[in-house]
Amino acid sequence: MQRFEGKVAFITGASAGIGRATAERLASEGAAIMIVDVAAEGLEETARLCAEHGHSVDHRICDVSDEAQVREAIEACVVQHGRLDVLCNIAGILVLEHFDKIPLDTFRKVLEVNLVGMFALCQAALPHLIETKGNIVNISSTSALAGMPYGAAYGTSKGGVSALTRTIAVEYGGRGVRCNAICPGSILTAMGSDGTLPEGADMKLVSRAMPLDKPRPPAVIANVVALLASREGSHINGEEIRVDGGTLS
Repeated sequence: MQRFEGKVAFITGASAGIGRATAERLASEGAAIMIVDVAAEGLEETARLCAEHGHSVDHRICDVSDEAQVREAIEACVVQHGRLDVLCNIAGILVLEHFDKIPLDTFRKVLEVNLVGMFALCQAALPHLIETKGNIVNISSTSALAGMPYGAAYGTSKGGVSALTRTIAVEYGGRGVRCNAICPGSILTAMGSDGTLPEGADMKLVSRAMPLDKPRPPAVIANVVALLASREGSHINGEEIRVDGGTLS
């Protein structure tokens, strides 16, 4: 199935996890891709894996919280490929801490990467997506849908992602640009495993977020990204799709 033949996708957070799985999935379906991250080694490995599918793969270091780097990366993608059809906002960071112990600088950093960076990417990409009648897929989180113990910074950022998604969908849907969000939960990623619980964490609170299903690999999210970004998702706009194995059921 080559749903992205002739299409160009820009994917952030592509050095590992959901970002890498998404890059591989879209490349396997024919997309030319630009992948970005701050982790050079992982990014190069993702580029190598995607290149095995025989389609164009470009990669560059980009800190999504830096507006200048974001705009340069988007423009480089369009100059290289002549168009932009899909923006996948996947880059993110996770900090787990008791609410009353989160330093304000840490709270700001999480918002800068997870939300402000996504805002800048969407803003830079929109003129090109309007031209191609393209679409945006944002990675939000189940923490945007329910209280996440020790995740005040992360949950706040992801709640903003969901609101931003709906706003773009409403404002630009009439101009042919769709924008959707995916809310993953219980996905096996390095970010999830690095999210060490703070000292004194109440495990009864943590157990509220246990899925009915077993944790799944990043490919299950990449599957949904591919659906939303393809023509098969053409009647889906402004949605938050929960992919969590029934965590909130």
